[in-house]
Amino acid sequence: MLTGPQVIVLATPVFLALIALEFVVGLARGRNTYRLNDALASIGLGVMSQVAGLFGKLFTIGLYALAFERLALVQLPADAWWVWLAALLGYDFCYYWLHRGGHRVALLWAAHAVHHQSEDYNLSTALRQTSSGFLLGWLFYLPLAVLGVPPRVFATVALVDLLYQFWVHTQQVGRLGWFDRWFCSPSNHRAHHAVNDRYVDRNYGGILIVWDRLFGSFVEEDAAEPCVYGTRSPLRSFDPVAANLQVYRELLADSWHATSWADRVRLWLRPPGWRPADVAQRRPKPAFELARVQRYDPPLGRAQAVLAALLFAAVLAGTSLLLWHAHQLAAGELAAAALALVAALWAVGALTQGGSRKSVARAGAPAR
Repeated sequence: MLTGPQVIVLATPVFLALIALEFVVGLARGRNTYRLNDALASIGLGVMSQVAGLFGKLFTIGLYALAFERLALVQLPADAWWVWLAALLGYDFCYYWLHRGGHRVALLWAAHAVHHQSEDYNLSTALRQTSSGFLLGWLFYLPLAVLGVPPRVFATVALVDLLYQFWVHTQQVGRLGWFDRWFCSPSNHRAHHAVNDRYVDRNYGGILIVWDRLFGSFVEEDAAEPCVYGTRSPLRSFDPVAANLQVYRELLADSWHATSWADRVRLWLRPPGWRPADVAQRRPKPAFELARVQRYDPPLGRAQAVLAALLFAAVLAGTSLLLWHAHQLAAGELAAAALALVAALWAVGALTQGGSRKSVARAGAPAR
């Protein structure tokens, strides 16, 4: 039986082929949504997430299995179709609340922000995932263990929910009528990724958008107000390590400068962007203004682009080998391989900085 990482390896060529197809379609339509530096950064963060997941999933699945064995009210049969359907619906419901929490609680946003840092929106953005989400995300799925969903069923529906969300990260698919009313769709998810006041912190659903309609977090994409992508505290880097640490570092810095211990706790539990008055006064940050946002796009020479692409191809090959054989490797071998791949991804990021930290303004609409 295939392991979860092996399924990802088999799916990777499909992901890359669809990314290539979207790129070609965008060129043909005169609506290219790709930049090499940003795409490599997004896919690289997905690679890093999968590598980190080799360690994190042992933690999350282990805790889930323990809760299932000790706390389940009843252990549901893993061979009944209705259990699988109920588990998928239940997982998507729990995912909605995890995703909502990821936008409304600073500590959870510190992990989830990675997915939103790209100032482009395309299929490579779907692969841009956090490497630290496993630390707290498992808490939101414990109700499924208590209700008796077997670990094997849980792990499978989690993968299905994740894979579904790949295709909605595109600007090449428009409104889909009735489908948009029930499901997370490209239109609905574009609004979710936008930083415009109208769209920010909306449309959290993974497969179903019904949860957002039920709990008051739904908004429709409006053609009169184009989506602007990114985060309100832009990363300004293609470094995958910096991407994963950005919000944690900001929270730690504000916690260090806060004079009240209560405020130090609140910083991590309040919505992202909240700061104690004393910290905001001593360490002011400019107010967010959509019209003044610039896209980070340092110039990239041809030689650097070619070298970064070749190194990235080697990283993809190495990651595929690691994921396929991970279950056969000792802990030390696994850790050494993971560190080597992270170092290579950092090198790709350094190359795509293009020797400049200067951000370049977006042509047309500003970036989130």
